Amino acid sequence: MTYYCTIEKEGDEYIAQFPDMTNIVTCGFSHEEALAMAQEALEGCLESDISRGLPIPPPAYKDGYPIPVANHISLSLRLRDLRGEQSQTDIARKLGLSYQSYQRLENPRKANPTVKTLERIARVYGRELNISM
Repeated sequence: MTYYCTIEKEGDEYIAQFPDMTNIVTCGFSHEEALAMAQEALEGCLESDISRGLPIPPPAYKDGYPIPVANHISLSLRLRDLRGEQSQTDIARKLGLSYQSYQRLENPRKANPTVKTLERIARVYGRELNISM
């Protein structure tokens, strides 16, 4: 998953913004620093918003600079999308996990699934787990 940011020079600073995530604005004293700050701001905001159960807009804007989302955050978002209207309790039962264990999977600050858990998730959703290097 990748969001794109725009960077504009204003005075001595470079301002980075995400058209898809209007609540994120950051800056740096160089273009490279602005990109690094954009990555940190995006991931911090996504982790916070996901943890609080807020809706996350999907990436739609495709111009500017690509900022890839860390895998643990992408996994949490993907699980929320796959679950859809089903409750976390229902999915936990299907996976043979406790409700609290499944809840942690959807929280990027707490998730640390094993490959076996990822395989079970893929099976429950009728997906193929593709781990390629």
